[in-house]
Amino acid sequence: MGPEWAILGATSVSLVLGAVVGLLAIRLQGIYFAMSTLALAQMVYFYCVQASFTNGEDGIQGIPRGVAFGVWDLSTDLSMYYFVLLVCGAALLAIARLVHSPFGRIVAAVRDSEPRATSLGYNVSRYKLAVFVISAGMAGLAGAVKAIATQIASLSDVSWHMSGELLLMVLVGGLGTISGPLAGALVLIGMATYMSELREWVTVVQGLVFVVVVLSLRAGVVGSLSGLMRRRLQAAPRVSAASLPGASAHTSGAG
Repeated sequence: MGPEWAILGATSVSLVLGAVVGLLAIRLQGIYFAMSTLALAQMVYFYCVQASFTNGEDGIQGIPRGVAFGVWDLSTDLSMYYFVLLVCGAALLAIARLVHSPFGRIVAAVRDSEPRATSLGYNVSRYKLAVFVISAGMAGLAGAVKAIATQIASLSDVSWHMSGELLLMVLVGGLGTISGPLAGALVLIGMATYMSELREWVTVVQGLVFVVVVLSLRAGVVGSLSGLMRRRLQAAPRVSAASLPGASAHTSGAG
């Protein structure tokens, strides 16, 4: 069985689990929503600690990369890199298409004003559940690809620390943007990779970066840069009608 089937299976299971958890979680809001999802995630973590198939703290090791689609040998790091790049690109395109679709516009309306969306006749709970399930599917897809690429699935992949890192990436990159989380991931993972000699101090540096971004770039790196470019374009001087060739003559003739 090729790795594409393992990825499909992991994504499908994540979609189902997302639907089950979402049915319970979408009824809550604010801090209650966050705490409920965190509690359910911790339940999964403790189950994986006790389960025999996870090998406890050792995790599932020696995961074979295999041959994708029967022709793509993923045994080398370079071929695995291009495979991951393909999956990430396809996921980003799918997300971008979804965001700019009628479904995405309705979800944005629900985000901006849930009561108004309800008054317009939209089933808010259904759209919230759909977004929750899609997010779970994307998480399952990413987890499956990571396990195949690194050839190990450790307990850290299902711990609350991983959820915190993902949230940190989104906040640093910028909420409400497609490229923001990607930029945040590049920044934080790049720091962890190239500053590995600092060991536990890497987490401290990442925390400082997060504080600086929150205080100075409220919309995140990408969101703030996009807003700055948008304001500059709007403030750019426009050619007035009076400065156009022939405008003065036309005005004089009219007088």
